[in-house]
Amino acid sequence: MNNKTLSVISYITPIGWLIAYFSGKDQADSLLKYHLKQSLGLMIVSVIFNIIMRILAAIAPVLSFLGIVGLLILIFCILGIINAANGAERPVPLFGKMFENKFSFIG
Repeated sequence: MNNKTLSVISYITPIGWLIAYFSGKDQADSLLKYHLKQSLGLMIVSVIFNIIMRILAAIAPVLSFLGIVGLLILIFCILGIINAANGAERPVPLFGKMFENKFSFIG
């Protein structure tokens, strides 16, 4: 697989991220590294958001409607896939800038 395809796959579930990371580890270019960082960051934000929402829903079930905000993370993943497919190194909205210089193990 080429790096553009692996960049797209990295946004599709944690298993897709692992496939993209280990498949492209040796011949990774800047595009793949960038999208690996962006997608890993989105996954971490998603997990943290889900934990917070579960706690809020347990404390005050009336606030469980806020879970719909989780659709934003799905939309951000779709935007990341579009950017990766177009070969663009653009950060995902809201969170993307935070992850550009993180995760040094990626490269």
